[in-house]
Amino acid sequence: MRINPRVLILRNERGVKDELKKIGVSQEAVKILAPKAFHYLIKIEGISSPTANLLKQEMLSVMADAAISKEVASFTSKKSGVLLIGTEAQLKKVLPRLNRQPFNLPEVSQQLSKLLKNFKKGKFVLSFKEKKMDLTRKVAVMGVLNLTPDSFYNGGKYTTQARALRKVEEMVEEGADLIDVGGESTRPGAKEVGIEEEIRRVIPVISKIRELFEIPVSIDTYRAKVAKVALEAGVDMVNDISGLRFDPGLKEVVARFGAAVVLMHIKGTPRDMQSNPRYESLMGEIISYLSDSIRLAQKAGIDLEKIIVDPGIGFGKTPQHNLQILNHLGELRSLGRPILIGLSRKSFIGAILKLPLEERLEGSLAAACLALMQGAKIIRTHDVKPTRRAVDLTQAIIQS
Repeated sequence: MRINPRVLILRNERGVKDELKKIGVSQEAVKILAPKAFHYLIKIEGISSPTANLLKQEMLSVMADAAISKEVASFTSKKSGVLLIGTEAQLKKVLPRLNRQPFNLPEVSQQLSKLLKNFKKGKFVLSFKEKKMDLTRKVAVMGVLNLTPDSFYNGGKYTTQARALRKVEEMVEEGADLIDVGGESTRPGAKEVGIEEEIRRVIPVISKIRELFEIPVSIDTYRAKVAKVALEAGVDMVNDISGLRFDPGLKEVVARFGAAVVLMHIKGTPRDMQSNPRYESLMGEIISYLSDSIRLAQKAGIDLEKIIVDPGIGFGKTPQHNLQILNHLGELRSLGRPILIGLSRKSFIGAILKLPLEERLEGSLAAACLALMQGAKIIRTHDVKPTRRAVDLTQAIIQS
């Protein structure tokens, strides 16, 4: 008898439900069984020993488990990380029980409930004034337009308006969904330019783009004054490398104009960010930073549905850090916001493949496809046509 056993690789709940239906499971049973198919590993950091011990007992009561430090189990340590191990169905059983327990467990329950909701969120629709971009149906490609003489790639190539507009036309024809305009280089070691110089570089080109094209436009700046002038000129989104940290006035400007905003993680500043960056918990620190940025944005009045997050590849990270981020990018889904990632021709690709800027396209595409498989919804790139093709094929595979 041949029964053809195999391990199924299913990336989402839809895939599980499809397999259950193929077997002939009833609709009611599909609802019951689907949450049992996905196994979650949820890490919690720095909770008290009593909380950790009680949390473990509650997980065991629903046939799940929780890993805690041996010192915490014996109450010789005050705090510990906890690794929750269970299915969605088991976690949904344990959350109401935590609400009846002491030692801050109701707060833990609330945060875990939000986490599960965020992680499963798949529908993202960005609003750009009259335009909408459904990132659920189509991963967006953001074309880069550097209007600077010193960018790490194409620096000085588009500093005249005519050349810049030809580049925009080219990117639109190649399938770009957004154009990201920058007037100050943020490469490692880059020097700041004056606010007026940044404005002088970007505003005439932005105004002309708005006149000639319908494509949404983003301004790559962390300065409130530059963002205000750019928004007045018609941009739809602000791409802030600092996650609203460098200029306290930026969040109010974004909120006032009702613009979308990209909140990026950075460690340090462009001038010093690559000076031996260290992390105790790389993804934990990135997610914590971006969570705080989201709270800052919402407190200022920015609509949650207009917020995008970016882990900041190359911004205060070693090549190994960048590889780890790509390998664990899906953890950012815990934030419940669409993920943007900028990988295009970056130095970590050159460091791994030992290649100069001009030969990093294949590495950029490979990294972009992996990011998409991990849940990225916007790919920022200097090479629109090949990225569009790679992204479309990868998405077709995921959705098959």
